[in-house]
Amino acid sequence: MYVISKREFFNLFKGIRSIIMIAILFITSYYSAKFSNVFMSEIEFSSKEAENIHTAGLLMLILTLGLLFVMSLSHDSINREANDRTMRFLVTRTSRTSILYGKFLGIWLFWFVCVTVSFLLISIFAHKIDIFIFLQTISLLTCYIALTILLSVLILKPGYTMFLGVLVGLSFPIFGFWVTFTSNIWVSWIKFITPFYYLERNDYTFIVIFLFAGVMLFMAHLILNRRSF
Repeated sequence: MYVISKREFFNLFKGIRSIIMIAILFITSYYSAKFSNVFMSEIEFSSKEAENIHTAGLLMLILTLGLLFVMSLSHDSINREANDRTMRFLVTRTSRTSILYGKFLGIWLFWFVCVTVSFLLISIFAHKIDIFIFLQTISLLTCYIALTILLSVLILKPGYTMFLGVLVGLSFPIFGFWVTFTSNIWVSWIKFITPFYYLERNDYTFIVIFLFAGVMLFMAHLILNRRSF
């Protein structure tokens, strides 16, 4: 599992798409933190909003485009191996469980490093790192990665997951925000199975998002063990 996660981690730093996305994260973090005082002078914020204004740009980016970023880089993390027929070789060297969780760990470490560096950039202007918001951000990305892994196991064609990744990456945040804040009683219950509801709360219920990720990984594990390659 360690070798697979290490390979996945370093492979994600290669390629123009990865470089562009890392640049977007860092530039958004830097400039949103740098000009946060300008926003505070122009717009009236509550004390809680003013306290977290330095992270606003990064959080909005991850909330709206984070899933699209994760899926565009890792939509084929599992089905690529099956499509290239390298999965047969891998399963002779290690278990399917190691492959699945090694892939997940490698992708998770990539985004953990990116988010950590982004928060360090923000800390230059905020003079602190908000651990609570950092953990919320990591929980959301963990859920995104688990969903990406699950789709890559369910759909064996990388071309299909590429298209689905764009579709889901754009529509899921919109749908999630809508069901979280809608007053429609017929659909409002769905908010309890989306991560956005738990991020909107100012308590540690965001831990539930990690549980969602665990459930999706377990489902991917069961499906992958039933696949024949």
